[in-house]
Amino acid sequence: MMRLFTCAPTTVCLYITFCLSILAVTFATDGVNSQEAARDFFTKRIGQENGSNHTNNWAVLVCSSRYWFNYRHMANALGMYRTVKRLGIPDSNIILMLADDVACNTRNKFPGTVFSNQGRHLDLYGENIEVDYRGYEVTVENFIRVLTGRMDASVPRSKRLLTDDRSNIFVYMTGHGGNEFLKFQDNEEISAFDIADAFEQMWQKKRYNEIFLMVDTCQANTMFSKIYSPNVLATGSSELGENSYSYENDADVGVAVIDTFTHYILEFMEEINKTSQLTMQDLFNTYSFEKIKSTPGVRSDLFSRPLDRTLITDFFGGVARAELVDENASVEDSSPTINVDEPSSASAEDVPSDHTFARSHSANNITHADLRHSAMAGKESSWPGLLKQFRAWGSVAVVGGVTGWIFMSR
Repeated sequence: MMRLFTCAPTTVCLYITFCLSILAVTFATDGVNSQEAARDFFTKRIGQENGSNHTNNWAVLVCSSRYWFNYRHMANALGMYRTVKRLGIPDSNIILMLADDVACNTRNKFPGTVFSNQGRHLDLYGENIEVDYRGYEVTVENFIRVLTGRMDASVPRSKRLLTDDRSNIFVYMTGHGGNEFLKFQDNEEISAFDIADAFEQMWQKKRYNEIFLMVDTCQANTMFSKIYSPNVLATGSSELGENSYSYENDADVGVAVIDTFTHYILEFMEEINKTSQLTMQDLFNTYSFEKIKSTPGVRSDLFSRPLDRTLITDFFGGVARAELVDENASVEDSSPTINVDEPSSASAEDVPSDHTFARSHSANNITHADLRHSAMAGKESSWPGLLKQFRAWGSVAVVGGVTGWIFMSR
């Protein structure tokens, strides 16, 4: 061996350098594969048909009116609230802003209830309503703070929009409005410029993946005319100069109980379940001036995906997804992602765990912390493969060294 080092030091150095390079490339490649596997957790088999890569859904529902004669606006917001909950978005991911002065109003002949039809078949108020901003808390300032995340430290998490750049957000607004403004509590107004700037702040701070804005008010289409941020889809009930009309009155209640535009939206959504393949284009195709008595509008120039490939549940629903990986296998041998169409409230116990490494990601609860955890899990599961590769290349190095020594001794 001393002869090998004295006779051919250059050859030995080159050989050692070659072996170390192979080992470095092997470790680096495995590290890259681990990171790619973590990223693939969110993208593999997700969005191949509709192009969606979001991991959680949120809803911000705003009734900007108060007083008894605006009963229908409260019913509008509660109808949307019921729909997004039915399709899988939990209360923890819903911000509901409501005057909440109708159900217990002294003029309400049916105390503690809010209905949206003459037959009063369904109580929208019910027993499971979680109002996050009530009464005089429903202000322009609070609405913008919710969107942008500029909250005081004392504000509880339940009142915060805890979104990230993987979040799809449904924003619904109803009340009295006009050309590029919407009134709040008959006391102040929010303008189209305010909404546009709030969305831009959200985009700059990576607070959303996509936004779907829906406005039901007079001249509603003007409210999204100033938006300039990417990945925003918007629709409204009426164009410039048009009113938005109520759908029907209830003689016993004494006032209109729902608006026409929202009524037909909710009627369409009643046919939707969490596994529905209907798209936003299907929804927009139901728009009709004859039914709604105004001209609904759609703005999609800022939206990056085709409407006929954008599922309605991308904004209105939440689907749980789980990936099962053998704990003794390397990341490269992991089993494919399994999409589980279950309510997002499913617990971890619902996912099989015997002899498997189970990662259950709810579409409503995945954050950047989950992404980092998934990456670490992938890296940990790859250690058995790394040890095997290290032993293999170590054997190659020993055999090569002996062979080189024999060759040089001759």
